[in-house]
Amino acid sequence: MIRSSSPLTMLLSRHTRRREFITLLGAAAWPVATYAQQPTMPTIGFLNQESAELAAHFASGFRKGLSETGFSEKKNIAIEYRWAEGHYEQLPELAADLVNRKVEVIAAAYLPAALAAKAATSAIPIVFISGVDPVAAGLVDSLRRPGSNLTGLSNFNTSLTAKRLELLHEIVPRASAIAVLVNPKSPASQTIDAGAEVAARALGLQLEVIAASSEGEIDAAFATIVQRGAGALLVAGDAYFNSRRAQLTALAARLRLPAIYDRRDIVMASGLMSYGINNFDMYRQAGIYTGQILNGAKAADLPVQQATKVELVVNLKTAKSLGLELPTSVLLSADESH
Repeated sequence: MIRSSSPLTMLLSRHTRRREFITLLGAAAWPVATYAQQPTMPTIGFLNQESAELAAHFASGFRKGLSETGFSEKKNIAIEYRWAEGHYEQLPELAADLVNRKVEVIAAAYLPAALAAKAATSAIPIVFISGVDPVAAGLVDSLRRPGSNLTGLSNFNTSLTAKRLELLHEIVPRASAIAVLVNPKSPASQTIDAGAEVAARALGLQLEVIAASSEGEIDAAFATIVQRGAGALLVAGDAYFNSRRAQLTALAARLRLPAIYDRRDIVMASGLMSYGINNFDMYRQAGIYTGQILNGAKAADLPVQQATKVELVVNLKTAKSLGLELPTSVLLSADESH
């Protein structure tokens, strides 16, 4: 026989179920409240004059350096990436945006990005990578004691211009004139010009400095190189030129013009040879410095580090297509040959 529940029993049952529901609801809301009270992750601003595609490998080096100091993207830090894609005029706006977002540190590569970041803030720490002397460029007071909110790494890339000219002279000894292609929109172009002139005089070479900052100007520049009788070409390190590597290497091949670059990845894209620093390691070191600042170090107390490892990379297939027989001294000095 089924007994019907009494009114009192039904009332107590409803009360119990309501209390259990409230308890369950409170338990479900507890993690949300706890999550809301957790501190937000520190954010790093990553300001780069290149494109995300071309600098992807180097950005991974930066993250590797961060991991060596205990930081991992999306786990305990966030990174705001800003890419100028070779358009230097966009860097001030990109730097200002990072400042407005109140990032804890700005990592800036290279000189144009560093100058834009410095102009945007005197409070937020800045870790730079510079291809020129950062003291002469006005980034820091001295290498040992930066004395401001900036520190970083310098590869003195433009100081390697003399060696690049020597290498060209060695593989094309009969060339009395060598062209240097520069981007006039880059703040580093004047430093490159000065270093190249000094090195050329020491080698007894005539230097033809030619400017280009667009696709059409690059085509015109190569025509000028031929007209002036230059026997080889030095392409200055530049973000825009890196983005036009296919055009540069194709023109050099078509005109059978031996050319040297500052980055090994251009040699991997059929350039003849490169002489420059290990960029991956530079970005890794910048990541380490950024992590140290997040851990409490002050930029003013971190001395500017200088790159010590320089690499010579040659493309044997390209040399053959140009009809060049590379000297044994160059081949023995090469860190890589392909």
